[in-house]
Amino acid sequence: MALTGLGLALAAVVAVVLIVGDPFDEAKQPSGVADNAIPTSLATVMRRALSSQTQVNATLGYAGGSSIRLPLGTAPSAVQQAEQSVRASEGMLLQARDSLATDSATLSNLRARVVATREKESVDCAGDGAAEGAPGSSSPSGEAASVGSSSGAGGSGACTDDVQTLAGDEQSSSSAGLKLSSDRAAVSSAQATLASAEAAAALARSNAADYGQGSTFTMLPTVGRTIARGQSLFALSGQPTVLLYGSVVPTRAFLAGMSPGKDVAALNANLAALGYGTGLSGETFTAATEAAIRAFQSTHGMAVTGVLALGSVVFERGPVLVTSVMPEIGAGAAPGPVLGVVSTVPQVSIALPAAQQASVKVGDAVSISLPNNETTPGVVSSVGTVAKSPANKGAGGGGGGGSENGEEGGATIEVDVTPSDPGATGHLDEAPVTVSITTASAANALVVPIDALLALAGGGYALEVAEGGAHHLEAVNLGLFDDAEGLVQVSGPSVSAGQRVVVPQT
Repeated sequence: MALTGLGLALAAVVAVVLIVGDPFDEAKQPSGVADNAIPTSLATVMRRALSSQTQVNATLGYAGGSSIRLPLGTAPSAVQQAEQSVRASEGMLLQARDSLATDSATLSNLRARVVATREKESVDCAGDGAAEGAPGSSSPSGEAASVGSSSGAGGSGACTDDVQTLAGDEQSSSSAGLKLSSDRAAVSSAQATLASAEAAAALARSNAADYGQGSTFTMLPTVGRTIARGQSLFALSGQPTVLLYGSVVPTRAFLAGMSPGKDVAALNANLAALGYGTGLSGETFTAATEAAIRAFQSTHGMAVTGVLALGSVVFERGPVLVTSVMPEIGAGAAPGPVLGVVSTVPQVSIALPAAQQASVKVGDAVSISLPNNETTPGVVSSVGTVAKSPANKGAGGGGGGGSENGEEGGATIEVDVTPSDPGATGHLDEAPVTVSITTASAANALVVPIDALLALAGGGYALEVAEGGAHHLEAVNLGLFDDAEGLVQVSGPSVSAGQRVVVPQT
């Protein structure tokens, strides 16, 4: 691993010392051993565990920043209009069916009369009566029958009446048949209208919002307030919006008959956790769900309907801390952001120089130096994959981009750290902190103080080893640097634990 900033700085200092005043210059020191040009002391080569750490500036705040919004939905007045259309369509269908039933009965009666009249005609107009009853008929001798003839006079008149009656009945039956066809078409049209109205009403109810054009904000929280499950976030015209826990974002109202889904499962789990019923589990909206909703609504002063419209509940992963409030009391409700919130889980955000991305991974242990000079452990929880230019750093964290990290003005990635003991961080928000990230470790390393290194003029590094009354140089290879403790891992064929090496006196 390349030398870190502190290691390079210290090595450079001792290199200058060695080059300018070489204590091993035989021309100056015939014995080959002499004091250094600066006061020195001795340190011991140790074998121990060593970790390599990168120190960066960071910002302590809270995780999961988001906004709570009023969803876009169907206003209560529009839902009422859709339901009124259903009732009106039902009335039209009922009238069409009544007309169909009445006209069907009329047609049946007319057809029965036609059958009866035909039977009567067949009797009255049989034989001579049929001939004489026929208009313009002649007697068998070819002479016109005289009116009032004694033969068939009675049958002739009855036959004529039957013919006329039958013609009228058949015409009435035909008209009734046409009317019945029109009635059937009217019924079909009314059924189609009702089906359309019911579909529109079902969609309106599914997308129903708990606010309308005249709704106003009647309660809003203060910035800095913490809100937990079952508590009100804000209120519209006296109707509260309540916080529930979960990762779902409701896109439909909760009501009987809705299809199963993860949103229903989240609602059931919350109602059960809040103590509003038993048997509440799974993704299905059941009678138990509706009963629990009614109890929930009654407790929170909502209209008790058994339906939770869009906007009446909001799901977040846990308690939230209010960071901003957009509307004011009395402002009209409209779809869009209402509150800015963050979770109550502390998080440290680092703007790490992009060049150091490979040296940090999720799970790396860190040490967080707090503003009160205390330290607390943490773990890297996420490492960004998209580099941001300096102009886009924004609120992504205050650290990592300064000259201390050698990347001032360069591109950065966002690295998030979760404190292992959230309570140790207090309630600070947007507070500057320093993070030491453990990027590598060695369990059984030979280590010396970093300032024991001597940078040789010909390249490489060495240690000034003191053995007995003599000093000599031992070339070493460098491994991990621990800038926090000022130690470096070394190795070499003649380097061993317990050796004494020269270091500048402090």
